[in-house]
Amino acid sequence: MISPDFLFTLLGVGALGAAVLPRLVARRPLSLPLVFLVCGVGLHLVRVPLPEIDPVSGRAWVEHVTEICVLVSLMGAGLALNRPFGRRGWRGTWRQLGVTMPLTIAAVGGLAWGVLGWPAAAALLLAAVLAPTDPVLASEVRVGAPTDSEHDEDEVRFTLTSEAGLNDGLAFPFVLAAVALATAAGGRVTGGGIAHWALVDVGYKCAVGVCAGLTVGALLGWLFFRAEWRTMRLSEHREGFVAIGATFLAYGVTELLHGYGFLAVFVTACRIRAAERAHGFHTVLHDFVEQVERLLTAALLFLLGVFVAQGGLASLTWQDALVGLLLLLVVRPLTAWVAQLGTSAGPRERLVIAFFGIRGIGSLFYLAHALGHAGFDVPAERLWAVVTFTVLASVVLHGVSATPVISRLDRLRLRRARVDRAGPEPDEDEVAGKRL
Repeated sequence: MISPDFLFTLLGVGALGAAVLPRLVARRPLSLPLVFLVCGVGLHLVRVPLPEIDPVSGRAWVEHVTEICVLVSLMGAGLALNRPFGRRGWRGTWRQLGVTMPLTIAAVGGLAWGVLGWPAAAALLLAAVLAPTDPVLASEVRVGAPTDSEHDEDEVRFTLTSEAGLNDGLAFPFVLAAVALATAAGGRVTGGGIAHWALVDVGYKCAVGVCAGLTVGALLGWLFFRAEWRTMRLSEHREGFVAIGATFLAYGVTELLHGYGFLAVFVTACRIRAAERAHGFHTVLHDFVEQVERLLTAALLFLLGVFVAQGGLASLTWQDALVGLLLLLVVRPLTAWVAQLGTSAGPRERLVIAFFGIRGIGSLFYLAHALGHAGFDVPAERLWAVVTFTVLASVVLHGVSATPVISRLDRLRLRRARVDRAGPEPDEDEVAGKRL
């Protein structure tokens, strides 16, 4: 049994590591999640006393801890985006949501049904669980801290960040469809069930998520920047923790209204960002959220490494691993590349956007949530093994490749901007606007 004193020591080392490691691995083919994942595996292998990690029996705590991590990352993503919301400026994002996501779900569901021989409900669940992307696991592919400019975000970072911010919420209807299918009598699909799913799970809950996010974001934007009493104008006090309050408020209100809280949190963050784009308080909020996000991600990836080292993949078959690898190496790259045709992204940028379909904490949350509501005629241990393997492969594959790939694109943009300008050094807006 792990002692409290050792646990405090481990937490202290982990927190300091989360502060130091990003600077040590910067510009190297490594990522913070990958380092903590390896640490979790390594400490177990040298027989350091660590708690037993069992997401099946401990499903509830896994669901809630991953839920908080996703919420914080959604707030951070929304606060970081500088580009104003719109149809044309967000065209790449809409293609990812409207084309890549449904095609990915259909393809993974077909693989789970055809290759693994799983029943329809379990196949749909796996597809829905693995649908969301998660750039928090490779910080090089997401936008940085908020700035005053609306045009200094390159297409790759913007598309991947905004996609992750929205598809973490839009995966919920498909997860609920899998739960409904698993609990339906005889697993039969009825017209009434389809109508309920379309009207309630898709229409109503998405609408509530968006409307609640806009409303809460507008109210908080007024409170932060325009309240008449200086005491109430929170931007004057520069306290970053109010971002956590905004996160939980938006999520809680939306869930009470039976809408999608994940969607509301991201929309809230974007609405706060739009309230006063040039104010330095956005940086304060973003920096605080990023620090909390980094701690939570480090802790969860460490525990995931411990789970893997303790035999978490024992139920995995080679067919299961094949489906996970096909998602990362074939399905996501192909569907996303097709979706980006006709957008403002250049050929190289389309390839990078297509490749970095990172799977992570959101997948773990959705699986834990679904298993708390239904059984799927596939052992829970095997479901966890497949999803864990896919996340593990994504952390390794994308964590190693993100820095060299994105750095290469940055160098090409800078070189092209210098050639085109043929004068003084180009500014960030000019460099980001170059298409490759």
